[in-house]
Amino acid sequence: MRWATRSAAAAGIDLRAGWREVRYCAIDVETTGLDLRRDSIISIGSATIRDGRIVCSDSYYSLIRPACPVSVSSMRIHCLRPADLEDAPTARDVGQEIARQLAGRIVVAHAAWIERAFLSRLLRQAGVRFAAPVIDTAALARALGYAQGSAHGREPSLELLARQLSLPVYAPHHALGDAVTTAAVFLVMATKAGKPGRQADSKPVSARSLVALSAKNAY
Repeated sequence: MRWATRSAAAAGIDLRAGWREVRYCAIDVETTGLDLRRDSIISIGSATIRDGRIVCSDSYYSLIRPACPVSVSSMRIHCLRPADLEDAPTARDVGQEIARQLAGRIVVAHAAWIERAFLSRLLRQAGVRFAAPVIDTAALARALGYAQGSAHGREPSLELLARQLSLPVYAPHHALGDAVTTAAVFLVMATKAGKPGRQADSKPVSARSLVALSAKNAY
């Protein structure tokens, strides 16, 4: 948590503020596979959250030319073929734009250990260090009792979690669609975390509390 506090301070984020007063960037990536050392991002989507709302006009999506072949198993999930990626921007170019998207914002992701690993590498290729605080919606779901259906050691499905919360699922396995779904799930989880009875006092739940709750329940 000390690392998150230092990162937030460096990014100009006041974690002591109520969670609605802070800006967030919900992020999702599609990759060539799930080998964190070998595979790379082939598409990325982000959705801005400001004043407790998703700002659709500030969303971002891009394909990325991969540094390694796309696995057949991954193609079956995201339906992105090598031919779709031939003219895509480089990781360096997209990484520089993502760095701008993350400036002054807390990162929100589902099963965030995946996004954190791939984003760290993407930003390194752009000459930027990944230093933003992170909130994991899967971890919040576990903390708030919405992940009972997932097997031990497995992350709850983003689609199933959204449906459990009576939320729409936006274009599953498309990076921008999943980023928007993640943003919507976060807003519900953050609201539920701040309900009366969950806190010892009447103060609004802070951004720091959500970052800490996520870190405590993350895999």
